Amino acid sequence: MQQKSKLFLQALKYSIPHLGKCMQKQHVNHCNFADHYYSRIKLKKYHPTKCLQNKPRISELARNIPSRNFSCKEFLPIKQENKKSLSENMDAFEKVRTKLETQPQEEYEIINAEIKHGGFVYYQEGCCLVRSKDEEADNDNYEVLFNLEELKLEQPFIDCIRVAPDEKYVAAKIRTEDSEASTCVVVKLSDQPVMEASFPNVSSFEWVKDEEDEDVLFYTFQRNLRCHDVYRATFGDNRRNERFYTEKDPSFFVFLYLTKDSRFLTMNIMNKTTSEVWLIDGMSPWDPPVLIQKRIHGVLYYVEHRDDELYILTNVGEPTEFKLPPWACGFIMDTNSDPKNCPFQLCSPIRPPKYYTYKFSEGKLFEETGHEDPITKTSRVLRIEAKSKDGKLVPMTIFHKMDSEDLQKKPLLVHVYGAYGMDLKMNFRPERRVLVDDGWILAYCHVRGGGELGLQWHADGRLTKKLNGLADLEACIKTLHGQGFSQPSLTTLTAFSAGGVLVGALCNSNPELLRAVTLEAPFLDVLNTMMDTTLPLTLEELEEWGNPSSDEKHKNYIKRYCPYQNIKPKHFPSIHITAYENDERVPLKGIVNYTEKLKEAIVEHAKGTGEGYQAPNIILDIQPGGNHVIEDSHKKITAQIKFLYEELGLDSTSVFENLKKYLKF
Repeated sequence: MQQKSKLFLQALKYSIPHLGKCMQKQHVNHCNFADHYYSRIKLKKYHPTKCLQNKPRISELARNIPSRNFSCKEFLPIKQENKKSLSENMDAFEKVRTKLETQPQEEYEIINAEIKHGGFVYYQEGCCLVRSKDEEADNDNYEVLFNLEELKLEQPFIDCIRVAPDEKYVAAKIRTEDSEASTCVVVKLSDQPVMEASFPNVSSFEWVKDEEDEDVLFYTFQRNLRCHDVYRATFGDNRRNERFYTEKDPSFFVFLYLTKDSRFLTMNIMNKTTSEVWLIDGMSPWDPPVLIQKRIHGVLYYVEHRDDELYILTNVGEPTEFKLPPWACGFIMDTNSDPKNCPFQLCSPIRPPKYYTYKFSEGKLFEETGHEDPITKTSRVLRIEAKSKDGKLVPMTIFHKMDSEDLQKKPLLVHVYGAYGMDLKMNFRPERRVLVDDGWILAYCHVRGGGELGLQWHADGRLTKKLNGLADLEACIKTLHGQGFSQPSLTTLTAFSAGGVLVGALCNSNPELLRAVTLEAPFLDVLNTMMDTTLPLTLEELEEWGNPSSDEKHKNYIKRYCPYQNIKPKHFPSIHITAYENDERVPLKGIVNYTEKLKEAIVEHAKGTGEGYQAPNIILDIQPGGNHVIEDSHKKITAQIKFLYEELGLDSTSVFENLKKYLKF
């Protein structure tokens, strides 16, 4: 017991104080508590994992739906109730692929939240929360648990589902496309399911069960995009709802995560660079939580548990360069041990795809391997590296049709993000599929500021290094052209949210590289936004952009790249901007001001040109609603594609016919 206590103390590092900000206050002696803790849960040891690249994905952290306010939806691996062998997973994959290839494409729909628990699958069918037996999940034989129309919301959908341990209750987070506000409903499972309770503005939520087999729901409350409060609730005869924790630092937010084995609920308190984790015992949720490591500026860590062992993933110490392949979806392991001994299963049953891999060095391409896309078998995937101005190699991922010829004459759509340590999203989208089928080249530039190459890749593109991301983007586009992928007159660029910073900056510095640009809810007025501390997320963003209000160095640096601050009379590419009327993350005012200033600069530039000058088209499409980015908006998708085809002078007949196969207009 003494040895175990010593190991656990090394993990805690600091004495356990009483939770001054929690509702339940109790002083705990450090050594005695460790002994008590081990005797109760028989925790063997912890594994500190020093790894910069093998990190969970942060999904709602920044100025977009998958970034600014934190959600655990993609942050850590999806729970898997039933472990299957690799061969079974392969069979499942082949069945899915066969179904995708044979079903009428008109039936394609975006699949919402789904979770397996026990012998059931819980999911959304139409406007209802339903469940069906696992083996009948592909049939129409399901049980209706709750009708979403009872909430009287406009086109509601289920964003997340959590089932109580012994399936007495199910909780579902429900929201709409035109708002980020969400409602968590709790349904009692019985012969006649009934809604037991509902809670507004819930972000993350998880179930645990106490010593008396009572289900306890922990959830975070979001106010003005800030998650600072944690509540816990019980239902039935012993009904209660109480605040459990409040975070006082406005630059931090709180989210909940249940370890993969459901043994502990972790309360994660973090900002962009610093984290603090408290463990809530999944068997004794009324006991005080245990602090793993007090927050230290610049120290990020995450906690998992398996077989009485804690696995701690952290950026402290010498980094181990380990990058998960994209099909692995994320698992946590001690990188000093043999990967074969990794205690966690891969989350995706999909086999690893092989890629055509090109590396760019000294103006030449070399090292090519791989085969076609594993799903469609019609597109080619390439990996290229561009050399930035400081010599840094920047990776790109490129898709185009297998049978495409003379790529220099093909239209090119470049994607970029480069902020918050987030990987650039390359998930399947029907509009991307139809563009590739219509001969487009899609290029994804993994510039600094993103997370593709670890925490240092992010650090090299934030604060007073933000211009590195701009240099990377410029190098990527020039490399594409130099290697025969399209040309400036056929090159378009797209981004959303914080990705708009780099796109707007490139339009100011090198507009001749582009013909047209599409932006959605773009962040374009960095300086004025970061100087306004009354905005919901400005304080939370200081670690990414800097503090121009109090730091003159930060202020002057932001002025160098801020899209709004650097607009001058010149020729710009045509730009289509989609904005949302009540967007709390990127205020509409900044986008409108940018658009007006840009139009004025274009008019001023036109005065000094000849009669034949064709001014670029600047379109601002303001949509109603309070959401930030509406990924599946058919209206937005069609408007952007129409804009790109018109600007490049291309016939859009076939692309819209193909798009109708996927989207229900």
